[in-house]
Amino acid sequence: MSLDYDIKDLNLAPGGRLRIEWAEREMPVLRLIRERFEKEKPLQGVRLSACLHITTETANLARTLQAGGAEVVLTASNPLSTQDDVAAALVSYYEIPVYAIKGEDNETYYKHLHAALDHRPQLTMDDGADLVSTLHKERSDLIPNVIGGTEETTTGVIRLRAMAKDGVLRYPIVAVNDALTKHLFDNRYGTGQSTLDGVIRATNVLIAGKTVVVAGYGWCSRGIAMRAKGLGGNVIVTEVRPLRALEAVMDGYRVMPMHEAAPQGDIFITSTGDINVIDRPHFEVMKDNAIVANSGHFNVEINIPALEEMAVAPPRRVRPFVDEYRLPDGRHIYLLAEGRLVNLSAAEGHPSAVMDMSFANQALCAEYMLHHADELERTVYAVPEDIDQEIARLKLRAMGIEIDTLTPEQEHYLASWEEGT
Repeated sequence: MSLDYDIKDLNLAPGGRLRIEWAEREMPVLRLIRERFEKEKPLQGVRLSACLHITTETANLARTLQAGGAEVVLTASNPLSTQDDVAAALVSYYEIPVYAIKGEDNETYYKHLHAALDHRPQLTMDDGADLVSTLHKERSDLIPNVIGGTEETTTGVIRLRAMAKDGVLRYPIVAVNDALTKHLFDNRYGTGQSTLDGVIRATNVLIAGKTVVVAGYGWCSRGIAMRAKGLGGNVIVTEVRPLRALEAVMDGYRVMPMHEAAPQGDIFITSTGDINVIDRPHFEVMKDNAIVANSGHFNVEINIPALEEMAVAPPRRVRPFVDEYRLPDGRHIYLLAEGRLVNLSAAEGHPSAVMDMSFANQALCAEYMLHHADELERTVYAVPEDIDQEIARLKLRAMGIEIDTLTPEQEHYLASWEEGT
């Protein structure tokens, strides 16, 4: 095969192809977009480098972009999130170059980022902003080629908005993460289900009766809290934002600072996008056998170096994705998936049905970026409302659900001010 790629094993491709096809069953919106893209070719000849989790859902996005005429290259957005059989199938059956190996070290991870940038992209598609950051810091000579990009996740949007605020972002980005059809569904229902799936697959613990401490109460964290509660967990929420904390209280959860929650928790899950949310003082007071996991994009939410310093010996791998840290007083703390996002490291990530909407946003925003490139400035843009509404409409249609439409009389009333009590 003449393609350049770096994956674990091409022989895994048949199994990956079956799983890609299985995921497609639950992705009708993306399939409808792919059918249109095949006819219209809105991305014809565009070089697109995507730094995303290499999963079955991402494979169906890549196929859609390819159907639209794009020359697609994929690299992983996290060292532990790649599904090796999917990477093999993308190379073998769909002739899409992939640079991703599950468990790759940091050096390989960045080597793969540079391989994707060697494609000289005109569009970037990111999940966490590592591709954009590397492009700006180390490959800035390529930026004149770039028309624009999209960003998939909360952490990446935070980084990109910081770049825009500092005046260093050199091309426009659409914040796909902030689309209503993304964060209301993907972040809440997708992260909620897949995170608990990852914790359970890694540990096989019973959630019922356990005290589950959820750090943060953004859309991802509230999904985690909801699913933990549904499985019988006694949920504590920690927050720094008064409104979110108040919302968690009104939703029926106990709310307290992390230093108060730390001695009570059996399972801790972070999903905040910030650093050292679980820190040394928290480890010092945790119960014996406490389980600690992260579902945020980067492995910085849990202070792993502090845990390593506290431990009397190197961690012991007691199960796949479970590392045991033994402390001087004999307590044990179990870290899942090396502190990386547990839902993709220890499980398969979000269900296809919610990624259908998220990746529909990616595909349509890539098309939008090309059509409006001359109008866009070097900043972070929201997903246009008409794209959001169209995706919701297509999803309802695929689910066989019909909704009402406004009558002319109702439209007139909503647009007028004369009528009152």
